[in-house]
Amino acid sequence: MTLGILVHGDNHFIVRGPMPDRATALELVRHWSVIQIGAKMPAHLEAWRISTREFRENLEWAIVVPGERETSPAVVQLLDELRARGIVIVTLAG
Repeated sequence: MTLGILVHGDNHFIVRGPMPDRATALELVRHWSVIQIGAKMPAHLEAWRISTREFRENLEWAIVVPGERETSPAVVQLLDELRARGIVIVTLAG
């Protein structure tokens, strides 16, 4: 299973799963950005999960979904490190 980062405005998620397509990335951002106590992950999104303890060196993909706020400086730095490693950063149109 691959590891990536899904950035949405000033929020980000370290994600275990394949690099999602545009529609799935948008759906994951919507699902994870709203607190839903007791909510189950929709079956078609079960291939992805948030991971809390990972090494940045293991990130293999990155997707940026524009949000209402600016991306945090720490995440901008991480994205720059990924670019320097040759990882393509996919930025979705808002």
